[in-house]
Amino acid sequence: MNKFFILLFIANLSFAQNRIATAKIKYDGKEGFHKLVLPTELRSFSNDDLSDFRIFDSKKNEVPYYFETKNNQSCNNLFVAYKIISKTAITNKNTVLIFENPKTTISKATLEIANSNITKSYSISGSMDNEKWFGLVNKDSLSPIYSEETSSGFYTIPIPPCFYKYLKIDFNDKKTLPINILNIGSINHKMSKTTLLAVPYKSKLVTEIKDKKKTKIQINFNNPQIINQISFTISNPKFYKRNISVYKKATRKVKHKFENYEEQIANFELNSDTNNTFNIAQIFEKELFIAIENKDNQPLTISKIELFQTPFYIITDLKNNENYTITTGNKDLDTPQYDLENFKNSITTNLPEAQITETKQIKNSCKTAANKTFWQQSWFMWLCISLAGIAITYFVISLVKDMNNKS
Repeated sequence: MNKFFILLFIANLSFAQNRIATAKIKYDGKEGFHKLVLPTELRSFSNDDLSDFRIFDSKKNEVPYYFETKNNQSCNNLFVAYKIISKTAITNKNTVLIFENPKTTISKATLEIANSNITKSYSISGSMDNEKWFGLVNKDSLSPIYSEETSSGFYTIPIPPCFYKYLKIDFNDKKTLPINILNIGSINHKMSKTTLLAVPYKSKLVTEIKDKKKTKIQINFNNPQIINQISFTISNPKFYKRNISVYKKATRKVKHKFENYEEQIANFELNSDTNNTFNIAQIFEKELFIAIENKDNQPLTISKIELFQTPFYIITDLKNNENYTITTGNKDLDTPQYDLENFKNSITTNLPEAQITETKQIKNSCKTAANKTFWQQSWFMWLCISLAGIAITYFVISLVKDMNNKS
């Protein structure tokens, strides 16, 4: 009889774990690769590793895709060209490039050069009027320049810090052919932050534990959510410095028994001198707990707690005016193996964006049942229930007979 209950438990467990959700793709209707941001609502139905994520066209054909993510901070390099006054070349002698310095002080310049496998020597001089020149660099060398991906490359040459309005670079062409200088300028490095996705929560319960001098906060979600960042807005008092811990409730086995405990996720300090925004190791939970140590201070007045997750982007090739459906939540699916994954570097990053809309949860779906083994089908669950009922009835009747015989 115990075996029947075990089978029944497994069958029910498999159904409880599958929360299938579907969504639609809204795009411009044009053919080509598109970028989609995975909404927090849809991601909450998926596996932590998104192995159960699928895209289907109107004919139920599986559509290949790959995921892309960004760091919280990224560096963008922008080339700013300087004004070239002149560029002259004398065969078998030299190439002279004169450009205008737009800065008060200059200490380097970046050349854009057509791919070349030539080492070239050069000299640099400066002038205030483009007539009288003063030496800066004598016979330095330029290493071969070539890019694996483009037809040109960039090379930054150092210049002794100077204030000259005009600078002249003299390349020696006596032993080698000239190199093709396309531009000269500077590369500006700009740091940008990735916009994180706000994760809404169902409820927030704040409890003051006076005997322990702590504030406990419990945050609940409708479904398990990915969390990468947490932010606090404190309205009172004006000055504060409190230790906080973020944790979740977990279960562990100790001496053949299971016990509940608080698993620490992160520890931080709330401080009135900072913005109180903290990155945490990625978690995937349905509830989250925060403990604030107040010591002998009055509890903080927390006007807002915000939770964020790092966005995931889906790159996929969409056809003209096609209808696409996304499904996720089938925990029995493995990560798909698409050829497209091997060609990510060949696809431009500047892609038109599409939207994932109409997210909704569905119950027992025939589409997902086809991917399950027999013991995960609904008929098998009801069969187990029926057999368990028959077994229980049999044992009850046998027990009653035994009791009657003994009496």
